[in-house]
Amino acid sequence: MKSWRIFASIFLLSIYCQITIAKPPEDISVENLRAHISFLASDSLKGRKPGTPEGKIAAQYIREQLISSGFELLGDNGFQYLEAISDIQTGPNNKLILSNYQGEPGVDFTPLSFSRNDSLSATVAFAGYGFDINSDSLVWNDYQQLDVVGKWCLILKGDPDPDKNDNSFAPFSSLRKKVLTAKDHGAKGVLFVSGEKFDAKDELIDLFYDRSESDAGILVFQLKRTLADQILAPSGKTIVALEQQINESRTPIGFVVESKVTGAADIIKNKVKTQNVVAILRGADPVFNSEYLVIGAHYDHLGFGGPGSGSRRPDTLAIHNGADDNASGVAAILEIAKKVAAYRKEMKRSVIMIAFAAEEMGTLGSKYFTNNPLVDLKQIQFMFNLDMVGRLESSREGLTVGGTGTAIGLNQIVEKIASNHSLPIKTSPEGYGPSDHANFYVHDIPVLMFFTGAHEFYHTPDDDIEYVNIDGIKIISDFVYDLAVEIANLPQRLAFQEAGPKVRQTTRRRFKVTLGIMPDHAAAGLKGMRVDLVIKDRPAALAGMEKGDVIVAMEGKPVNDIYDYMNRLAEFKVGQRISVEVLRDGEKKILIVQL
Repeated sequence: MKSWRIFASIFLLSIYCQITIAKPPEDISVENLRAHISFLASDSLKGRKPGTPEGKIAAQYIREQLISSGFELLGDNGFQYLEAISDIQTGPNNKLILSNYQGEPGVDFTPLSFSRNDSLSATVAFAGYGFDINSDSLVWNDYQQLDVVGKWCLILKGDPDPDKNDNSFAPFSSLRKKVLTAKDHGAKGVLFVSGEKFDAKDELIDLFYDRSESDAGILVFQLKRTLADQILAPSGKTIVALEQQINESRTPIGFVVESKVTGAADIIKNKVKTQNVVAILRGADPVFNSEYLVIGAHYDHLGFGGPGSGSRRPDTLAIHNGADDNASGVAAILEIAKKVAAYRKEMKRSVIMIAFAAEEMGTLGSKYFTNNPLVDLKQIQFMFNLDMVGRLESSREGLTVGGTGTAIGLNQIVEKIASNHSLPIKTSPEGYGPSDHANFYVHDIPVLMFFTGAHEFYHTPDDDIEYVNIDGIKIISDFVYDLAVEIANLPQRLAFQEAGPKVRQTTRRRFKVTLGIMPDHAAAGLKGMRVDLVIKDRPAALAGMEKGDVIVAMEGKPVNDIYDYMNRLAEFKVGQRISVEVLRDGEKKILIVQL
């Protein structure tokens, strides 16, 4: 049955590749746009998840369209292969053993996704909610006079104010933050448990990939209350009673239990191979054709959704077709490619078309391309990114064009071309954003990002072609084409300038301070947190931090990944001077940062 479906998809691919030239190639065609989206967002492609046969079929379709337009393939016959972690699962060697009981994985306990694969046999210290907080508005230390060095820490999930909207514990309540705090105090493992107030059903966390390759550096499990109560038995206490006592007394409680626990975590990270699609059309001018414009859009989506996928309905397993996100952007660049090829004599500089893989996994495809460019990265003059351009008529603000401040004079060019099209636009100067253009911006490449706005079907199974404004995509495609021609034929390259990032908080956490950097969210296998951008005249820049530095410690406390960095940052105050240890070209440097 599976092979039949793949054959059917390949057959559809061949049909679509033949029928999508509905008008002369110099026209950006509404019919062609509809055909591209109909294929890419069809149920037969099952949401174009990276690493699946259907994701590969989508890539093949895009490659064939670029070939038919006259583009020359780069990389491995048009593909640039990369690996991505698709999911994680428990291995066969997870165990948690008490002196008189052996827990059953998935029933009594489960490892957390960011646990280190390791083993430990040690006594247990109950550490309340696992806080060590000393802020202007809150002081709470579960580790005061509690020795946890070399031990397991048994920690309650949540905080004493679970029902308060204005919760001062919120910045310190994440599981990763609590693990980091326990590790700072010398613990070798953490055992989380839910109190009855926090979760009456006492459900174990589903294991899913949180898009970080780094682990916590120590063992991390969640236990059922029955198992935690067995650990606490020598003390005569229970989890329910301890949670109630702490919440009512508003006082930390901590003690060592002479129970020995032996545990081992075995988590398997499953990797898949996916691919960028990359092709080039050489410019007509021999002086300028070694300089490049990149026009890109990501083609992957969420597959069937599910926990950890990014779906806004994680409890629903259904095909997420991604018609707007981002079959719309891919359709646009394919039609722009046809028009570029039809008028290639008008383009001085060369144009590279890229359909990016694994954007939904953290812009992995564009990160891989900029770290492993198929042309000289310094010769890339400009990058256009189209991500969700299919809702022009339903967006109150029309078309948003981001990145207009990333080159001197760029905003004026954008405004001029938009006026020629009578296209209402909203401009934003910032070069950073949660899409593929950000990975070019951090390499000092000017960018423009085109976006028609989020909507109620974003990252749901309802993002289907019937809700896409295809006439609007044509308007945007013509606009982007004219912008590309304008920039490709400038007598000299646009001068890059930093513009942002403008920080937008999307979680409950509110940092009191900032270093003024942009972290590298996609760095893999790296101990520390790499800096992708240092904003001029901000604390990090004034202290001498540079792009590419890897932050490994703050105030003497280790930083192993972006989660450690964010949790450390939450501890500092405005006006404080802190030491930041970085690795630069393999050499350690200590920077003094004035916050």
